[in-house]
Amino acid sequence: MATVSAEHILGQAEKLCQQRNVRMTPQRMEVLRLMTLQSGAISAYDLLDLLRISEPQAKPPTIYRALDFLLEQGFIHRVESTNSYMVCHHFEGPAHISAMLICQRCGSVAEQHADGIEAIIATLASRERFALRNMVIEAHGLCADCSEVEACTQQESCQHDHSVAVAAKKRGR
Repeated sequence: MATVSAEHILGQAEKLCQQRNVRMTPQRMEVLRLMTLQSGAISAYDLLDLLRISEPQAKPPTIYRALDFLLEQGFIHRVESTNSYMVCHHFEGPAHISAMLICQRCGSVAEQHADGIEAIIATLASRERFALRNMVIEAHGLCADCSEVEACTQQESCQHDHSVAVAAKKRGR
């Protein structure tokens, strides 16, 4: 997936808020901006620590209100299994089902469209007369880099980082 620039994401979010007649406050914009700087998902408390650099008085309710707004507008996703959040790189398009590919070793999260799955889930929901609002599919495994590290048999002479996984630390908050 091609990475979308932070400026593009922030501009699109601001434009959509104007179209929807909802208010993108400076604080909400700052939270979204901080999230665009992340390579993957981030916990609310880690995000709060980053926000406190520019807003020392920020408290947990501050970050959760901003996250709730950004979730409601579809600008971010909540990664349930790691209790973290990440920017949606497809929010200017139609509503979609996202597949989150979560690396168990490094904690990276890649968002992909779940194109074929959307029709299946829609059919299942229709049978139950269930109105879908939002769905995120989470799959856990190893990213390409971590797969290579895990497959390495030359730990003494390779250039890989075989240190303890980062993912466990990210879930600790």
